[in-house]
Order: sequence, then C-alpha cells, then structure tokens
Amino acid sequence: MPLWQELPLLLIVAFCLAVLIRSFLLQAFFIPSGSMENTLLVGDRVLVNKIIYDVRDPQRGEIVVFRGPEAWAPQPVDAGDPGLMAKIGRTFGDLVGVSRPGAKDFIKRVIAVGGDRVSCCDDQGRVMVNGVGIDEPYIYDNSPLDIPPAGNECRSRRFAEVVVPPGQLFVMGDHRGVSQDARCQGPVPVDNVIGRAFVVVWPSSRWTSLPVPSSFDGVPSPHASGAGGGSGADVSPMPGRGDIVVTMPIFASALFLARSRRRLPQRRRRLRP
Repeated sequence: MPLWQELPLLLIVAFCLAVLIRSFLLQAFFIPSGSMENTLLVGDRVLVNKIIYDVRDPQRGEIVVFRGPEAWAPQPVDAGDPGLMAKIGRTFGDLVGVSRPGAKDFIKRVIAVGGDRVSCCDDQGRVMVNGVGIDEPYIYDNSPLDIPPAGNECRSRRFAEVVVPPGQLFVMGDHRGVSQDARCQGPVPVDNVIGRAFVVVWPSSRWTSLPVPSSFDGVPSPHASGAGGGSGADVSPMPGRGDIVVTMPIFASALFLARSRRRLPQRRRRLRP
C-alpha cells in the first residue's frame, strides 16, 4: 500500500493503542482543585500508573487517584448543556480522556492502610499512625488545632482514633485546611483506587516525580504496634502533554514498521542470484 493509504490505517491503530494504554496502563489526569497544594497545583497534569496495584497494594505516602465511595460527598460539577450534541461530545471525551471533572473522582495521599491505627494529634500536633507521630513536610496550610471536630466537615485537625478496615485506605489531602478527606468522610476501599500518580508532566516548568516521602519509614506494622484488624472533583481525565509522552512512541513505532515492511521486498530482490 502507498503511504497515503497506509497512514490513515496506522493512525487508527495508534489511536486504538493509545486508548488501550489509557484504559489499562497509564492515564493523564488534570488537577482542578487545591486540595493537594502545594504538591499538586490547580492546572497540573499528572500521569497515573493504573496497573501497579494489580500486583501489589497501595503503600503509605503514595498519592492515589480513586473514585469516592458512597459516604463521600460529591463535588459540585457544572451540568452544562444536556443536548444531544453535548452528550455525544462527552462520550467521545470520555473515550479519549478529554472529559470534564467527575463528581466522585479524587486525588489524595495514603496515610494509613488496612489494620493501621490512625489519629490526631500527638503533643506536637502531628498525625499518628500505629502510635508514631508523622513528620509531614508536604503539608500546606494545616487545619487548626483549636477547632473541635464537626461531623462531615473536615475543618479541624483533630480526629478520634480509627482502625482502618482490611482492604481500605485512610487518605488525606496535603492542603489540610481545605481538603475533605477520610478525617470526616471515612476510609476508601482499595477496589476504588484507579492508580498511583507518579509524575507531574505539565506544565513543563513543574515536571517532577512524586516519590514516596521518608516520613513513614519508622511506622511499625499494625500487628507489631498492637493494632486490631487484618493485614468539583479533584481530578479529571485530560490528554494534555502527558498523553503525548505515551502516544508518540506508538506513532513512531507504527510508522517505522510500515516503512520497514515496504523496504523488505526490495532487499529480497537485491539478494536473489
């Protein structure tokens, strides 16, 4: 096939591969709220590894994207035009990752895992996990200590001790003053986790990895500490520059294979006696 006929086919194949990668391996997410400041700012794009938790469980200190359980209050999302064209546009946007924020999509940091005892605060005003106070240098604008806990509003830094049920996570935002998280809305099932955010890919001036802080290195296991138990939206899918990182190698590989396949018969003819 000539290149002008083969190129559309290659673009379709590359598009399908990109959708598969976005669905099962990697996806770029847009940050529209300030609940993770200053680790993640409004407008940042992060890449999320969607397969890592198929081989292991989330760990303390990791930043995860998840769907909020029923107990979590949805964030207000503009309903927009409910017309037919708007619905078609949203459907296509969901397919390619350009959809608007979902009311139940969140991004937070894992503070405790199943079986852990977590509470606040120790005599230094720190969150405690399995009896150990955690130094959290990533916190921005912490919640005040002098406000008592108030139901479903995460305005206070203080909360009573919680034993995280097996298969669930206790998550909190880095911007504690505005984050609505597990302090007042309860733990999140591991099954709700979409993946781990591991790098900021856009804007280019903020390109950086999102490593696990050393703050949790000294936390004992739940059994060693005597704990009970067993072993708008914050994010929205966006293509951004992060998807270019994923899809460009696919396009390049497809074009290279096509050009190599066209050259192969010519090389064979040269080698014939």
